[in-house]
Amino acid sequence: MNHKNPNVEFLGLVFNLSNVLMLFVTCLIVFLIAVIATRNLQIKPTGMQNFMEWVMDFVKGIIKNNMDWKTGGRFHVLGITLIMFVFVANMLGLPFAISYNHYLWWKSPTADPVVTMTLAGMVVVLTHYYGVKLLGAKGYFKSYLQPMPFLAPLKVIEEFANTLTLGLRLYGNIFAGEILIGLLATLGASSIFGFAGALIPALAWQGFSIFIGAIQAFIFVMLTMVYMAHKVDTDH
Repeated sequence: MNHKNPNVEFLGLVFNLSNVLMLFVTCLIVFLIAVIATRNLQIKPTGMQNFMEWVMDFVKGIIKNNMDWKTGGRFHVLGITLIMFVFVANMLGLPFAISYNHYLWWKSPTADPVVTMTLAGMVVVLTHYYGVKLLGAKGYFKSYLQPMPFLAPLKVIEEFANTLTLGLRLYGNIFAGEILIGLLATLGASSIFGFAGALIPALAWQGFSIFIGAIQAFIFVMLTMVYMAHKVDTDH
């Protein structure tokens, strides 16, 4: 359980090679799913195409629940990318973890707060960008003074709170799941009795972790669209 991160320093910056590896694997898996699902498009979808169309409809429903489609349609690809990326990232560390020389190499990248906070930061920056793009700089910053100007400092604090909750919620759920799986794996490797006692709880927690990983991907995309709607939809 006491594994270190394989960090390297380059140009004064510290890089976690495990995060780099797992983010690359996540991107590769998402890319392959997208290519396989769309390479032979048919009028009547089957197999992976049917799955991809379900994901597209699911994300479209999330967007339409938070803003009108005329405005929110431009965020459809963003939502699809986020939900697939976060879900795959959540799943990678569930089957096993790989360590070498006490360095942990294979894990869920979303079990690292640096990754989840970076994702959350990117989302919040995008909300500000589209807020200025669609409402104009004057209209966007004017929204901070509504309904009452003295509430503007609270709205600024809210931006930092949104970033923290978006990133830490994802990290906390995935990290806690991997810790418990690691503890059960350690118990199972201790003895034959430990293996017998840990087998059923480990299988049950694996199934529950898949559910949690899917829910967290959904929540991440839903909150992304909620934050986006508050910046670009004049009705909010």
